[in-house]
Amino acid sequence: MKRLEGKTALITGASSGIGRAIARKFHAEGARLLLMDITEQVVEGGEPTHRILDVPFFQGDVSNEADVEEAVRRAAEPTGRLDIVVNDAVVRVGKPLTETSLDEWNRVMAVNVTGVFLMCRAAVRRMLGQEIRNEARGRIVNISSQHGMIASPEDCSYGVSKSAVVYMTRQIASDYGKDSIICNAVAPGKILTGKGGRAVEPRWIDYSHERTPLPRLGRSEDVANAALFLASDEATFITGENLMVDGGWMAR
Repeated sequence: MKRLEGKTALITGASSGIGRAIARKFHAEGARLLLMDITEQVVEGGEPTHRILDVPFFQGDVSNEADVEEAVRRAAEPTGRLDIVVNDAVVRVGKPLTETSLDEWNRVMAVNVTGVFLMCRAAVRRMLGQEIRNEARGRIVNISSQHGMIASPEDCSYGVSKSAVVYMTRQIASDYGKDSIICNAVAPGKILTGKGGRAVEPRWIDYSHERTPLPRLGRSEDVANAALFLASDEATFITGENLMVDGGWMAR
């Protein structure tokens, strides 16, 4: 039996990169999916994720309350249940504190923090009304970052937003554990998703190799594997955790 057989999952930021890899992994493991993103375009190129997988797609902004509520409604509609939510939608500006405008700061917080808040709130409200199956009414997997625990070089707003995701994960796990709602996070290290720009400038690649004990940098599939574990019934007696997928970065 596949690991997510019979489960319904909503994945945000699912069009590209890590979200795309998670969608493909969950689909292969039998999950019924609704993918959400602000665009169906794939940043690294290729056919839209939802078309490859032949699954529903909801174009929406996670920082918009109405969009989030509608996405949760649609995800749960076919089976009357929402078993899994993965919060992967993210934006970043890649600027130090003194060069970050208020508009840039607000947009990062709107997507990376408010978006996670809105989706977790909507998901928990839905899950509270569901029966317990295999010790869980539902599972939430937030995608945080190693930079939720340590400084994000020259990217203040991103680091602050990811530290909020780590905290929110623990708070939700603590508050709703008694209701059998499970909330964990995956904290990626340096992941090469196929995206260009600042993330793959030689200085940041060199810096990441120097910080990472393993002989390669991460791939989107590495994060997808961890998200799959936390979303599955195999992750027993685990909640409030921030699972590092960083090649040993935080150990150095």
